[in-house]
Amino acid sequence: MIAVVGATATGKSQLALDLAESLGNAQVVNADSMQLYRGMDIGTAKVPPGERRGVPHHQLDVLEPSQEASVAAYQRYARADVERIRAAGDWAVVAGGSGLYVQALLDELELPGTDPVLRAGIEARLARLGPRALHDELRAVDPVAAGIIDPRNSRRVVRALEVIRLTGAPFAASLPRGESHWPSLRIGLRVEAGELDRRIGLRAHRMLADGLLDEVAVLPPLSRTASRATGYAEALSHLAGRLTREETTDAIALATRQLARRQEKWFRRDPRIHWIDASDPGSVLELALSTLGQWQR
Repeated sequence: MIAVVGATATGKSQLALDLAESLGNAQVVNADSMQLYRGMDIGTAKVPPGERRGVPHHQLDVLEPSQEASVAAYQRYARADVERIRAAGDWAVVAGGSGLYVQALLDELELPGTDPVLRAGIEARLARLGPRALHDELRAVDPVAAGIIDPRNSRRVVRALEVIRLTGAPFAASLPRGESHWPSLRIGLRVEAGELDRRIGLRAHRMLADGLLDEVAVLPPLSRTASRATGYAEALSHLAGRLTREETTDAIALATRQLARRQEKWFRRDPRIHWIDASDPGSVLELALSTLGQWQR
């Protein structure tokens, strides 16, 4: 297995396709949580079917935008895809920037269930008291988890409190231990901040030019998880008359830059990742194949 990870706009999807073509017998498994959604194509930078070069892709377009995404469900179905790929004697090339989804697929990670009523109660307290108060509550019952989770990441704080109450154990006990489920080479793509910001700006303009607003206009009401997709809230604000087209482009670029910084921070913590400078797209495949050769030896 090969996993291609890193921040948005670093070229993960293209490298995954290049690797699949070079290996000859390979299939791609998506690990971007928003590319799971059918009809959310432009804003998630999904590779169009006609540009997939005949390489089979898995875990794309498996959910309706009105459905909730679940890491546990993704883990179950994506692992089944990988098992079938491996049984066929092919390489599985995992590509995506959703850190928890990548870990759920590649690592030994037990995912406690959810309790909608319990979670709703915690979220109600979050709305009433604010994220700092809930983070303080987390620190009181699980200081290790509180030290890991950013107080501003209210979604993870809520999840940690939910898991603690469901399992009676510290949230930290359910965190990944860095043990791989399968042998896998993890390649990270890295681009200097200024160049990455330039790419993100160009991508935001291109998404609007390619019809993001038209795509969003025909989507059904988005689920809680789908509504977190970068670019869609901004497009909806434009359609509601709250943002001009230029303001929408700037807002999408800003949100994407913030996403990229979070992704970089997540993946930097994993010492198993072999980092490649992706500033020159022409050299990325050669560097990746060289890394693969060293790993196989």
